[in-house]
Amino acid sequence: MTPALAKRLIIGAMIALSTLLILALYLPVFRPDPNNTTVDGSAAIGGAFTLVDQTGTEVNEQILLGHYSLVYFGFTYCPDICPMTLQIIADAIDVLPGQKSELVQPIFISLDSKRDTSATMASYVNNFHERMIGLTGTAEQVQDAASAYRVFFRETPIGEEGEYTIDHSGYLYLMNRSGRYIDHFGKDVTMEQLTSKLRELL
Repeated sequence: MTPALAKRLIIGAMIALSTLLILALYLPVFRPDPNNTTVDGSAAIGGAFTLVDQTGTEVNEQILLGHYSLVYFGFTYCPDICPMTLQIIADAIDVLPGQKSELVQPIFISLDSKRDTSATMASYVNNFHERMIGLTGTAEQVQDAASAYRVFFRETPIGEEGEYTIDHSGYLYLMNRSGRYIDHFGKDVTMEQLTSKLRELL
């Protein structure tokens, strides 16, 4: 074997080894986790959080267990899309037959930690559904929950000094009985579409 041939064989072996190492590192990222629900190998939505409900009680992701959950992020000062979506959630649950409606828990998480106190959330969510849970918290707690659900939001000044709105992504998340992601819906979801999906599950 000539030195040149030996060199080429060594280089080829190194390239093959590098390729195998890369595949070993990245295949787990794209391989669906059999214990989790993902879409096309994408990152999981949902996870740990610590917030406060409308009664002032500290809660965490355990409130998702034992039922299907419809989780929506917004804020009480939202003029249109948030209340419209929450009403669609409430209507979709109420048209479910019999006790099946009790198997779905509506949850509204505020992105406005400055203005949306527990008391504010209590009066707000009661406008939509008697079983709706309203969650808020410190700026850090809200950011952690939003990050877990891949929710974008930012405070945007409007009008007079000190006034602001919250720009945010408007997805509605459907979680299973184990608190894991099943599906999500855009801001144009209808009550009929949401009810149809819930009927499939129940």
